[in-house]
Amino acid sequence: MPREQKRVLITGAGSGIGRALAIEAARRGMTVALCGRRRDALEATVALFDRSHRDLVIQADITKAADRLRLVDRLTAEWGGLDFLVNNAGIIEVGPLGSFDDAALALTFNTNVIGPMALTRDLQPLLESAGSARVVNVGSVFGDIPYPLLAAYSASKFALRGFSIALRREWKQKGISVTYAAPRATKTAALAPVARLMAKVRADTPERVAAQIWRGVANGATSVYAPGPERLFIFLQRVFPRVIDRALSTRTSPSRAT
Repeated sequence: MPREQKRVLITGAGSGIGRALAIEAARRGMTVALCGRRRDALEATVALFDRSHRDLVIQADITKAADRLRLVDRLTAEWGGLDFLVNNAGIIEVGPLGSFDDAALALTFNTNVIGPMALTRDLQPLLESAGSARVVNVGSVFGDIPYPLLAAYSASKFALRGFSIALRREWKQKGISVTYAAPRATKTAALAPVARLMAKVRADTPERVAAQIWRGVANGATSVYAPGPERLFIFLQRVFPRVIDRALSTRTSPSRAT
């Protein structure tokens, strides 16, 4: 392929934000590798590309070392380098902390944190070979403003945000940049379990989120946040956290999320 044609791997590309990110990347002329657990969902995403270009569909679970190795081997054989890694795959579950057993906590952190960290590590040689690459970690505004009944999810996105900042500083001399994207609530199937909890929260479409993220990446942004009141709330969370404590403690209760 022409060297100027950017190569991007997007995890969780079979639905929601991941699908929208893949479609937008293709629209921008990138060559896309789509990764996810369901091949049929990935192929449905590719079918929405407005072109006949041959992209890669790689069924893989990033929480499994063998799948990550197979993914790296495929990209090495097909491309030999990687310009963008978009760690988008993630899960969200709602409920009181007491309702989460060890397996549920492990699933959240393996999917939202450990898997992306391990995949980024495994892809380092391909990212370095690109000359000027970027890792994009898709977090959430709930990684800045933690919500009751989303303790595990919020904690996992806090962790992904911390990983992004540390990695950006660690890999700066390697020519690999890092962007942390924190969309607000998004209208996807993943939001369904928390729909009642988020009843008063503004939600964006996946297409709007994808456009915001790629626009931020194109501008070399280290972080991408949606415009709107959430930015004020993030400021208050960091400087005057008791204001947010009062607001969320009075608006949220277990009975409203069931």
